Amino acid sequence: TFFPLHPALLVSVPRPEYLDIFDVDMMRRPDESNKMQHHTAFYSSDQLVVRRGQEFQVNITFNRPYDPARDKIAVEFVIGELSRFNTISVWGGSIIEFDKTVTMGITPTANCIVGKYHMYVAVSTPFGIRRTRKDHSRDLYILFNPWVADDAVFLDDEPEREECVMSEMGLIFHGSSDDVSERNWNYGQFNYGILDACLYIMDRAEMPITDRGDPIKISRKASAMLNSRDDEGVLVGSWSGDYTYGVAPTSWTGSTDILLGYASSKMPVCYAQCWVYAAVFNTFLRCLGIPSRVVTNFYSAHDNDGNLKTDIILDDNGRIDRNLTRDSIWNYHCWNECFMSRPDLPPGFGGWQVVDATPQETSDGMYRCGPASVKAIKHGQICFPFDAAFVFAEVNSDVVFYSRSRDGTMEPVKVNRTHVGRMVLTKTPGEMTRRDITDQYKFSEGSAEERTVLEKAEEYGCKREKSNPPPADVDLVLPTLEVSVGDDFSFSLELVNRSDQQRTVDAYISGSVVFYTGVTSSEFLFMTPTVEIEPNKSVKELVEVQSKSYMKQLVEQANLHFIVTGKVKETGQIVTAMKVPGGRLHSHGRTRDHAAQIQILQVSWLCVAQFQLIWHHIRTPKINNILSNNSNFPGFSLIAGGSSLTWTEFFIPLRAGSTRVIATLDCPSLRQVLGQATITIEP
Repeated sequence: TFFPLHPALLVSVPRPEYLDIFDVDMMRRPDESNKMQHHTAFYSSDQLVVRRGQEFQVNITFNRPYDPARDKIAVEFVIGELSRFNTISVWGGSIIEFDKTVTMGITPTANCIVGKYHMYVAVSTPFGIRRTRKDHSRDLYILFNPWVADDAVFLDDEPEREECVMSEMGLIFHGSSDDVSERNWNYGQFNYGILDACLYIMDRAEMPITDRGDPIKISRKASAMLNSRDDEGVLVGSWSGDYTYGVAPTSWTGSTDILLGYASSKMPVCYAQCWVYAAVFNTFLRCLGIPSRVVTNFYSAHDNDGNLKTDIILDDNGRIDRNLTRDSIWNYHCWNECFMSRPDLPPGFGGWQVVDATPQETSDGMYRCGPASVKAIKHGQICFPFDAAFVFAEVNSDVVFYSRSRDGTMEPVKVNRTHVGRMVLTKTPGEMTRRDITDQYKFSEGSAEERTVLEKAEEYGCKREKSNPPPADVDLVLPTLEVSVGDDFSFSLELVNRSDQQRTVDAYISGSVVFYTGVTSSEFLFMTPTVEIEPNKSVKELVEVQSKSYMKQLVEQANLHFIVTGKVKETGQIVTAMKVPGGRLHSHGRTRDHAAQIQILQVSWLCVAQFQLIWHHIRTPKINNILSNNSNFPGFSLIAGGSSLTWTEFFIPLRAGSTRVIATLDCPSLRQVLGQATITIEP
């Protein structure tokens, strides 16, 4: 049995003639070389945080000068439970300087396990090996390293790398392709406790330690663990509109509360929708050092049949049969891309990979998706793992309208090949603007390359609609609409007869409040006009909508969705048109710093609607270089139409820099009330 000379450092009685360990300095302060050179100075951790494949240094002080000719020392790194993990690998090491204090350089292999290690120092004596006792000051975290070419996540693009690894603030796009909105999000990957929370997710998943150096396995496992559908993962999804037992998805402003809440409670956090899943997943990936970004696909197909068709079923009168129409088109859907090599695929299919934590369909028995190579999706290689076929359908499905007769037979009456995957956006590196990356997912609509890709996808079993129904000689034209919440409005439906004979159309005009997932919440308008049109003429049918008809039906992320279908009496042809008005059903707050006083933040909300709002909470996230703590201001009050609410928050700057402050107002009657402002803290 050995006893320490220095508390928590030595495990034996020192003998002057033999080398003995006196102190170990991990050089773990943010201003020291290790964290600076490894791009980890922003991590709010008392421990050393470094990246694999790159040298870091430690100082070891002995009781006498180190003599390389006769002294033998060793440095050991242990991860996980030693009794369960016995794999040994050799890392690079060298002695840089030595006297009584030895400066040792250590280089973890570029494919080593990512996680929390403990370092031991051992010396050889004639009486055996003398080894330091375990002490938390010698814990260290080793992360992926996108700056090192030998690492699987190496990204040789400095602006992209800075954005997709180091940036703590992001933009997430939503709305519709012709009316894009943006949501600021604080990823907070460097905030205190977030790194431990991310490692806990892998522990909770019982992921083998030996798999934790592989970004493919980590991203796939995390895709399942970020949702709670089958594994008690991080987030509970809800699209019901009832968030009584949690936080409305539109109220979240950052990932910190979610990840820390999950790690502390060991219970899934309520609630999330696609952009929350993607944002928290982004924090997880960036925190571990895997380059990642949030991507939004506008008009994203959710195909339940495993084909390349989104089927909309019409009854024999031309009205949508909502009981038989199971496929849906989301106004937008958010997922993640992460950057890594793919040694499991043929050369050329590494780089950006799609991963998606939103629980839509199962993959290998669990609700998860990816990683799927973006290049494989673009080139129709949908047989490649993982889930490339599902993502391919999200951006390439045809929208097929079927007319179902009374005997159950169905006939395609219209095929729209350009509606789905209309635009794919992500944030521009280094700027608070959007970047169109649609061309990374698909070739131009109608091009020879697109036809080749679709033919290749069919070879792998994806079915497309081959028929090409002749166009009807009557067109329905819905105008572009801009609608402000709470307003009455009207529009004219134009019916155009392109034939030389009179046409009579039995039309169905339906107006619904729909979730952004394309699922109908409620129908507020239904009209059945019969319209006669002279040859080569057009007729306009006026449609008037009163706000009281839709206001009580509003849900968060709501859109008004108008569908017009009609049957031409003379020909039996079915005609259809759809339109989502611009101007989403929400209002904006404005967040600003007050009179340039750094310690005070003032948030003002102006209710532009002509009805009163009931608000419950105001939220702002912890921002690593701005706020000293999260703010969640509970309350219950009425905001009359045209009036305002002002709230003041005090905060302590933690470091110099520029960032964005986000605030949301949790208001059940009108979700997605948010604002943001840029704040700069001088050194």
